[in-house]
Amino acid sequence: MRLSRRALLAATTAAASLTTASQASAAERRRHLRTGFENLAANAYAQLGGRRVGIVTNPTGVTRDARHIVDVMHADERVNLVAVFGPEHGFRGTAQAGGSEGRYDDPATGLPVYDTYLKSGRPLADIFTASGVDTIVFDIQDVGARFYTYIWTLYDCMEAAQLAGKRFVVLDRPNPVTGRAAQGPVLHREFATFVGRQPVSQAHGMTVAELARLFNGEFLTTPVPLETVRMTGWQRSEFYDAWGLPWVPPSPNMPTPDTALVYSGTCLFEGTNLSEGRGTTRPFELLGAEGIDGRWAAAAGELDLPGVHFREAYFAPTFSKFQGKTIGGVQIHVHDRAAYDPVRTGIALLVTAKKVWSGFGWRPDHWIDKLTGSTQVRTMIDAGASADEVVAGWHEELAAFRRVRREYLLYK
Repeated sequence: MRLSRRALLAATTAAASLTTASQASAAERRRHLRTGFENLAANAYAQLGGRRVGIVTNPTGVTRDARHIVDVMHADERVNLVAVFGPEHGFRGTAQAGGSEGRYDDPATGLPVYDTYLKSGRPLADIFTASGVDTIVFDIQDVGARFYTYIWTLYDCMEAAQLAGKRFVVLDRPNPVTGRAAQGPVLHREFATFVGRQPVSQAHGMTVAELARLFNGEFLTTPVPLETVRMTGWQRSEFYDAWGLPWVPPSPNMPTPDTALVYSGTCLFEGTNLSEGRGTTRPFELLGAEGIDGRWAAAAGELDLPGVHFREAYFAPTFSKFQGKTIGGVQIHVHDRAAYDPVRTGIALLVTAKKVWSGFGWRPDHWIDKLTGSTQVRTMIDAGASADEVVAGWHEELAAFRRVRREYLLYK
């Protein structure tokens, strides 16, 4: 079949028009999306008027032009900002996993910064009281996984605010991996820790404001006086890069939105003797250990999981597990984000790693049970279950959580 020059030009023009229309549509979405902070500021901070305000935040609390909201509000006479509360990794984000910055005065603003990490209940309520605030604002970028600790900082701060008699205001931000669906096992309460306080699925598919509503409605013994400042223009089906917002790493090992995309599945490798990629430039996308070779990538590839390819990879972590040693494993390459299921992929990688590598083992403290929320995943894999059989094991509890979750969603 021959294509005439005129037809070729027409096809090229049509394709260019479609590209231009798509770009215009994306630009339109970016113009219309407003984060909770943007809507708060656009309303002249009316919800904070006459209040002594403290804010729970970290480096992700930024404006569209990458200014930190603490600096912005501190400079605005309409806001009486008197304290900052830092979560794990700290307000300015200098601490590694399992660390915080402690109590200090912020050099940029002079504001007192209080440490909330691993504090809850009455001790945290006492910190809120000592700070002199009457309203606590929360603005931190989440990544959509139950075991990412910022959502439990949110929970703990809500509970402590109620005990201290404080108002609580949540400024919403997008879930970077979409809000399409909840996925994975649901936490059993007897396995509650700081990587999971309450029965939430492993990938929750919610924003922090929606989670705050869920916590208040389902889990807090006495609800806190809660206000949420919603986003406008956010659509549940789209990923973070659709919105033109700056990505600030929420923690040192969450460098890109690509990391967030895989994290809710591959963080499970923290519960094993394999490296989860900490100490590399691709944490949670690179996985491996000494003695692993190309058989793992081949075994994972044979499962034909949707939206993802596995590459045989060799790397030398600069810290954490296998520091300074060259190890073998896989790199995850997501080629279709909409089809990709991070939790199912994480389970499949655990199953195949155990199958092809005789050195596979769980952490002696059974940390995997805390991450997955029960003994089910570990015991089923140990018993030789397939990935599909493990996933089927949480079907009923996930369906129940999805029904509860639906009541607290704010966006279409």
